[in-house]
Amino acid sequence: MGKLPNMEALLGCFVLLLQSYVVLAGDIVHQDVNGPRRPGCDNNFVLVKVPIWIDGKEEMEFVGVGARFGPTLESKERRANQTTVAFAEPLDCCEKPRNKLTGEAILVYRGNCSFVTKANVAEDAGASALIIINNQTELLKMVCDENETDLRINIPVVMLPQDAGQSLNQSMSKNSHVSIQIYSPKRPLVDVAEVFLWLMAVCTILCASYWSAWSAREAAAELEKLLKDDSDGYFTKDERHSSAVIDISTTSAIAFVVIASCFLVMLYKLMSHVFIEILVVVFCLGGFEGLLTCLVALLSRFGYSFRWFEPAAESYIEVPFLGPVSYLTLAIAPFCAAAAVLWAVFRTFPFAWIGQDILGIALIITVLQIVRVPNLKVGTLLLSCALLYDIFWVFVSKWWFHKSVMIVVARGDGSGEDGIPMLLKIPRLFDPWGGYSIIGFGDIILPGLVVAFSLRHDFLSRMGLKSGYFLWAMLAYGFGLLVTYVALNLMDGHGQPALLYIVPFTLGTLITLAKKRGELSHLWNMRGGGGVVSGEPCLHVRLEQEEQNSKVKS
Repeated sequence: MGKLPNMEALLGCFVLLLQSYVVLAGDIVHQDVNGPRRPGCDNNFVLVKVPIWIDGKEEMEFVGVGARFGPTLESKERRANQTTVAFAEPLDCCEKPRNKLTGEAILVYRGNCSFVTKANVAEDAGASALIIINNQTELLKMVCDENETDLRINIPVVMLPQDAGQSLNQSMSKNSHVSIQIYSPKRPLVDVAEVFLWLMAVCTILCASYWSAWSAREAAAELEKLLKDDSDGYFTKDERHSSAVIDISTTSAIAFVVIASCFLVMLYKLMSHVFIEILVVVFCLGGFEGLLTCLVALLSRFGYSFRWFEPAAESYIEVPFLGPVSYLTLAIAPFCAAAAVLWAVFRTFPFAWIGQDILGIALIITVLQIVRVPNLKVGTLLLSCALLYDIFWVFVSKWWFHKSVMIVVARGDGSGEDGIPMLLKIPRLFDPWGGYSIIGFGDIILPGLVVAFSLRHDFLSRMGLKSGYFLWAMLAYGFGLLVTYVALNLMDGHGQPALLYIVPFTLGTLITLAKKRGELSHLWNMRGGGGVVSGEPCLHVRLEQEEQNSKVKS
């Protein structure tokens, strides 16, 4: 592809800096350790669905948040009662309403007294539920004041955003009959989206690992052939550095995490619609390069049915600024560019996740083909640093920024967009709350670097599937990601740092197995990513030189 691989390498490194390391499903239960808890005021904050009926027809639905106090909300829609809505007089409900209530859900506005006071007044007046309209678009967690003692509240209390109050006010001012339901549905234990996302991540690493291993074996065979014909047994400097593959060093592994942290803080501070647009352009460029690289490789090298593409892949034309580019690349490039542009234009549509996943998977596979870890030492250092990075920015960052920086960036809060594009996502089909299950590129690429290294080692060492390391590394990654999704569901959808579970399983399996076989030192100190030692002759050349040297000495 001429000079295009160099561009792929640069984009690959840039994407590594922008990737997110988190899995999300959208949390519906919020456990607030800062809000005061005591008997009668110890509910978790839950999201609440409030469908609105106007003159017997369901017209809209709003999402609110339940209070710390009051009864547990119904979770099934069919069991939730449909209740007429009435305004309180006065609207703040800080004193007994002047209008007579007979089981209606009373609509009040926030302010002038505590939430508990409003609830007690509404219940004493005969209301069946209390709907508090906030004075802003965000929702507020309703807690109990420390000096409040009457917490025996038996009606549900829900807060709705300001726009919901405006809609209800307009409908009720027209003398329409308005009624509501209040319920808080629970997420399914497992959604099919998580199953498919798990399969996508595992299959992406599987494909990328085999491509990387095949490329390494071809390079090793070519190196062997060239060195046999080289009287000195060494490559020239130009030949040694002709590859577009980037080997990560220990220094770059540490520097990567530091620079990635700076990028993450920049994303957090500058998160806006304009900044998301910039990330979309970067993702489109990376997705275009990734898709182009994968399709060219597939059509020109893999699959016997595509052999008729080989002439176009082996014929080159000089392109300004790019150098020699194959005819096959030029033929496929417009289609790849069109795919990236179409996704960018229609990315807000419900079906856009399909294009995002296709471009993302192609980009991940390409990055895993270009960027490599040369040995287990570098892989261990990289994953360990990434694990600390993951834990810090998901959990510890709350102490400094009062929010989880990683989760805020992954969701794209404040940008008006549905998260940053450096994610794989699938809609939650059987979840009453909808939304997407997502996984960051980093949760695939970083462990994938180590898994791909294990397969390259097995290929170049001519080790079988059971006697090698790849099978066990692949199983460990899959199991670690599975545990991540189990933890995600146990935490009611709260974002989880996937590397917290993946790294111990993947690294622990490889290190334990290598130590048991007595090969840990070999894997730890290798150079070249699996037997290809940069700047040194192959084994047969070294043996011939040693034999000649011994004859000379004798």
